[in-house]
Amino acid sequence: MQEPAETTVHQNKTFTDINYAGKQLQKREFIKCEFIRCDFSKSELSHNDFVDCEFSHCNFSLTQVTGTGFSNITFTDCKILGIDFSTCNKFMFSFSFKGCILDYSVFYGAKLRKTNFTNCSLKEVDFESADLSSAVFNNCDLTATSFNRTILEKTDFRTARNFSF
Repeated sequence: MQEPAETTVHQNKTFTDINYAGKQLQKREFIKCEFIRCDFSKSELSHNDFVDCEFSHCNFSLTQVTGTGFSNITFTDCKILGIDFSTCNKFMFSFSFKGCILDYSVFYGAKLRKTNFTNCSLKEVDFESADLSSAVFNNCDLTATSFNRTILEKTDFRTARNFSF
């Protein structure tokens, strides 16, 4: 019987201008890594873990993230279109977003307490049944975003626009 492949661990590395578009990454763990101008569009990132990582100017359009762990992740100026975050690892799930386009993404049932969204586009995002307690939407466009059965206790919408409940 063949042994399963071991997880490849990347720690304190910087990945710049790498094209992962349409590719499959498996059994990877990224700790304190930085990704700059990388293209993950239509890639398969399921069941990988990202811990204390930063993504800057990356493209995540239609990326698959089933079972993927994202812990203490910062996305800056990234294109994150149509991602279903509701399928991610629920035990490794914390982010901040700055200057990102998150249009058409799904956070159904996600725990996003104290998550910061700054200068983001969140058009038609699904936050149904999510916990957005104490989250901050600073200067964000929330056109046609769904907040059905969402916990919004102490959520800051003061500078957000185009939202409705």
